[in-house]
Amino acid sequence: MTPTGTTVITGRARAWAELLRVSALASVPGDALAGAATAGTRPGRGTLWAIGASLCLYEAGMALNDWADRDEDAAERPHRPLPSGRITPTAALAASAAMTATGLGLASRAGRPALAVATALATTVWAYDLGLKHTPAGPATMATARALDLLLGATATTPTPRRAFRSLPSAALLGAHTYAVTAVSRHETHGGSTRTPLAALAVTLTVAGTLTARTPHSPPPGPPAPRPRPTLPFPIPGTHPRTHPGRPHSSGRPRLGPRLGPLLALAYARTPATLLLHAALNPSAALTERAVGGGIRATIPLQAALAARAGATGTALGLLGLVPLARALARKVSPT
Repeated sequence: MTPTGTTVITGRARAWAELLRVSALASVPGDALAGAATAGTRPGRGTLWAIGASLCLYEAGMALNDWADRDEDAAERPHRPLPSGRITPTAALAASAAMTATGLGLASRAGRPALAVATALATTVWAYDLGLKHTPAGPATMATARALDLLLGATATTPTPRRAFRSLPSAALLGAHTYAVTAVSRHETHGGSTRTPLAALAVTLTVAGTLTARTPHSPPPGPPAPRPRPTLPFPIPGTHPRTHPGRPHSSGRPRLGPRLGPLLALAYARTPATLLLHAALNPSAALTERAVGGGIRATIPLQAALAARAGATGTALGLLGLVPLARALARKVSPT
């Protein structure tokens, strides 16, 4: 009995979905959106170009990762698309090169500064997959890539590159989380590590604690600010402040973001904490892999917390909408 055309197409789509780890894609757009928020600007056209570039470069890294690890996967994970023969190594490498070129092309539409950051990001991704992944520098390299992805969103959105420097602290927090998840992932095939999940848990709690500290929008210590002048109960034509993409947030209204931030920080910490603790108490390959998946999913509430901490409540709430999508996709395709 020969397979039908529909079965073949479905099988190929499934293979590419596994190769590209599409269930982890929901964690990517938040990098650019958090970058724009932490730079103090609203998302605009440049942010969309940055999101497109990030998605392409992320998937390029996934395909290149399996191409570079095809011999190792043949021994340890023969069910993966390349060792099982469902996708050829040539096709995976070509897809990675094509998506890298596409990602750089999309970044160039957001301007030269964004292209420069995207080029650094692409270089970091290729360096990680082709050589640094299995070295002590592997987690730091992956952390650098994720931090650059957030800075790509900031650079692509801000009217001047200097404003993107405001996003450096948030990029560092995202990088610290990525470092911890990557360090744990090095043990997901064989397990056997107790210290690494515990260290990752400590990093997670530290990042969450930093997010709940005084935010940049909190009033500085000192005498209380003067009471605002009374305002009319209706706007005067021509005086209502307007906001535009790429311009600073309006500060005329009290913000929910600083209040929402601690709640999102708690949600971020809660997502991987239990799984990391289980992996530390029973360092099996299965529990370690689950902890890595939880760390990947925790990226979304972390991005939302960063946006809320910067006062971008709408962006933060919008990112939370990606959590159910990530969970649904993870049930069908493993993110690791």
